[in-house]
Amino acid sequence: MQCNNYPYQSIDSGLFYKKIIKRLKENKNISFYKNINEISVKNSFIFNSVPSLKMDNTSLWQHFCGVEIETKNNLFDDEIINLMDFDCDQRDSVHFFYTLPYTKNKALVETTWLSKINDNSQKDYDIQIKDYIKNHLKLKDYKITYKEEGAIPLFYPPNSKDINKINIGTAGGMTRLSTGYTFLNIQEHSKYIQENIENIVTLKIFKISKKYQFLDKIFLKVIEKHPEKMPNIFFKMFNGSPNTVIKFLSNKSNFLEDLSMILKMPKWTFIKALLK
Repeated sequence: MQCNNYPYQSIDSGLFYKKIIKRLKENKNISFYKNINEISVKNSFIFNSVPSLKMDNTSLWQHFCGVEIETKNNLFDDEIINLMDFDCDQRDSVHFFYTLPYTKNKALVETTWLSKINDNSQKDYDIQIKDYIKNHLKLKDYKITYKEEGAIPLFYPPNSKDINKINIGTAGGMTRLSTGYTFLNIQEHSKYIQENIENIVTLKIFKISKKYQFLDKIFLKVIEKHPEKMPNIFFKMFNGSPNTVIKFLSNKSNFLEDLSMILKMPKWTFIKALLK
């Protein structure tokens, strides 16, 4: 599928943090702490990005591992991203790979799971990636230049309203639970804070629209109860207007676009999830 209106973009997080933190440190009123308990300055206003998470085996997570690989020859089409490849061992969960080419000889290959995070049998990431590169990408001669690993909670952490603290990022409920997408929501939240900074403590907590919260809750129930149906469900989501599905996943869709997405779903499966 082709979508010129909403191109896929990748940002180097290291460069991004370096630029933003450098800018923030120019303001002498701003200090950085890795632990909220370290803050001893009275009358501080805290922006907290560390979520309070309970690592149990009842909630779904998106956990992943990716490697950036480089080949001697030009083997990738750098205009095409393989976003979700479900042709891999599912292990009674939801599992897919994606391949993001940066250039014709450099790409990020990532294994991604939507499952309970305490299942260590799914965390043989290196074996999964090695097998995928060999048997799906048909590559033998390559070198790994970078590796990343992480996990995103597919549930909202506690987010209480305090007089001198605002939770931001995942801690502030900015993760879209059906996808794990967070970055664009953080930008919207930051804009909201910037525009209302003078009276931010008196305003309601900024949240992802209740419409998307409701739809995501049903979607996650289907993932949990029927993981075997998810490859086909995701395929149906993307089988149509690329503008519509991307707007839906980016919290920008209107009622008719929402309806078109809902009508693509297996109705009885989602109705049962709604009623439970």
